[in-house]
Amino acid sequence: MDDKHMQIGEVAARTELSLRTIRHYEETGLVVPSARSQGGFRLYTENDVARLMVIRRMKPLGFTLDQMRDLLDATDRLDADEALGAEEREALLDRVRTYQEAAAEQVEKLRVQLARAEDFEGTLRRRLSAPAPAPAPAPASGF
Repeated sequence: MDDKHMQIGEVAARTELSLRTIRHYEETGLVVPSARSQGGFRLYTENDVARLMVIRRMKPLGFTLDQMRDLLDATDRLDADEALGAEEREALLDRVRTYQEAAAEQVEKLRVQLARAEDFEGTLRRRLSAPAPAPAPAPASGF
């Protein structure tokens, strides 16, 4: 990937994460800036952005910071240049597979929730577009 460095503001815009969130992920060890400028500014690479995108995609599915860290550790080790033994590689792939299955379950739950939300919104839309009931006749005057 490109070794071009980006400051945190550009990374925030690209990932649609706030500066505060990115700093929080740094404090928790999920992502570490690849470098610092002479002035001490955080500098990120495309790999850092990709890592933040994994985190961003895991969060709405309910994964914890520890689970994010575990998955990122497994994928980092799989992507490392060092040779892995077959047993270690399979164990890492099993970890990734576990997260993929959990993500699939969460996606299905979200689909059900979305369908219910769309049904509810449709009910309200139909209610608003329904003609108003005819006014009740005025009571007869006894005078």
